Amino acid sequence: MLTFLLIAQIIIAVTLGLSTLLQVKGGGLGGIFGQADTVFRTKRGIEKTLFQLTIALVILFVLISIWILLII
Repeated sequence: MLTFLLIAQIIIAVTLGLSTLLQVKGGGLGGIFGQADTVFRTKRGIEKTLFQLTIALVILFVLISIWILLII
């Protein structure tokens, strides 16, 4: 059981890292040409799905970590 949880935690950690790296941050090259960086944008489509997946992965990672601590 412990081995399964540790492998699951490693897989979730790698997936969490990838989903964090795939998220877009910043306005790109717009700031160079005078575009305002403080414009509010809503997340849509794949960006929103990736954001929600990241939140779910964090919650799952924390729950598995607590579960491992209770087993040991």
